[in-house]
Amino acid sequence: MKKSLLAVALLGAFAGVAQAQTAVQIYGNIDAGLVKRTDQTLAIGKRASNTLGFKGTEDLGNGLKALFQIEMRYEPDTGTTENNGRPLFQGQSRVGLQGDFGMIRLGRGLTPFQEVVGSFEPWHGLPTPAGFYTDISIAGYNSTPLDTNTSGGSASNNRFSNAIFYNSPVASGFQVNAAWASKESTGGALAGIGPGAASYAANSEATVNPFSVAGTYNNGPAAAMVAYERNAVESKIWSIAGSLAATPELKLMGTYSRQDQGHTNTLRPKTKGWVLGATYAVGPGKVLAGYGRKHIDNAPSTKQFSLGYEYNLSKRTYLYVDASRKKDIVNATTGNLAGVPTVNHYDVGVNHSF
Repeated sequence: MKKSLLAVALLGAFAGVAQAQTAVQIYGNIDAGLVKRTDQTLAIGKRASNTLGFKGTEDLGNGLKALFQIEMRYEPDTGTTENNGRPLFQGQSRVGLQGDFGMIRLGRGLTPFQEVVGSFEPWHGLPTPAGFYTDISIAGYNSTPLDTNTSGGSASNNRFSNAIFYNSPVASGFQVNAAWASKESTGGALAGIGPGAASYAANSEATVNPFSVAGTYNNGPAAAMVAYERNAVESKIWSIAGSLAATPELKLMGTYSRQDQGHTNTLRPKTKGWVLGATYAVGPGKVLAGYGRKHIDNAPSTKQFSLGYEYNLSKRTYLYVDASRKKDIVNATTGNLAGVPTVNHYDVGVNHSF
């Protein structure tokens, strides 16, 4: 009898633990393939960032919830953290509260501008060179120019650390997202560019508090966004974008962005970028196509054309193939053509989410 009662008690305890853990989710994806670029040998690479994350919520009552999310990035071919030098949870690490007022979080994450602008180009905002998000859609803008340069590069150029994030409730398809970051130095440096440029020494503090705000609209087949952001060295960017599902199979989209670096680059302060693209569903697959341009003041225009195809093996797994040509690539510092002014990019691979 005592053994039976003990067994029931243990089962009850384990059930309580299981119930408490139902609000926590482990998620991620793994993407790997073959990549070939101009002047580079065939290599194992990726099309999307590989992620492993943990997120969860706790019901506090009266419509209030506590929430958290931490997300790491890794390289599938070596198992190391992304670029073998970035922070462990460089994807994001945020904790906050959600209620009728919306959602407020503290920590590190994508800026509101960066979070929404990638939704309006055919490659879903993936960081692949075949897509447009990491360069042309954002007109070459960097949200965190003072991030520390490590063996693999900066911590990333599209996130705020030491920041507070706010997402308003959605009303009739409209939502406002905003973020404000402190001026805590990350130990990086930004050299002055051009006549009269400001100069930033190593370990310098930011000159202003970075902030970002974005308004989005989603209603049936139509979506749109407008955003504005200023980084820690007073570079500014604004962007507008829209998309339309013209038919159940065809989706059209476009983005225009304009960056002002007048505080650090008086010779070439303005950069404009625009992208036009489309996706077309064909059975279990989807064709992706886009054309974009980026123009820096007093420099040639960079042009890019990309074509891709995704084939869904299931809801969580798809195969992909891409081909892209980027022409008249400009060195942003000198305004001259880069050493390799034209780059062709090809990839084929598989993406699985879990």
